[in-house]
Amino acid sequence: MAVDPLSRVFSALADPTRRDMVARLSVADASVSELAEPYDVSIQAVSKHVRVLQEAGLVTRSRDAQRRPVHLEAEVFDLMTAWIERYRRRAEERYRRLDDVLRTMPDDDAPPAAPTPPSDETGARP
Repeated sequence: MAVDPLSRVFSALADPTRRDMVARLSVADASVSELAEPYDVSIQAVSKHVRVLQEAGLVTRSRDAQRRPVHLEAEVFDLMTAWIERYRRRAEERYRRLDDVLRTMPDDDAPPAAPTPPSDETGARP
């Protein structure tokens, strides 16, 4: 069964190392060895992470002379943003409706109103 693109992206980003790589690639392209520098893992392990990001469509690799930079494909984030935005709008609408309901409810924490002193027959209060 084929996995949809959005599921592949979220699955790829579920790993903290890959999220960190994406964050670093948002600043500048990097080679696999440059991506591997801050981690205590092998180049092969980093290559596997890059492959997962590639399969999700988050990164591409190109050739620049002897260098093979990894490039972040920012357009994929448009897909994620659209999905998240749709549910953010739904949640905000639900909160607005809840706020409306709460505004119509009596405030149980408010102190009781002071009783109004009785007036005399002329309507004047003492």
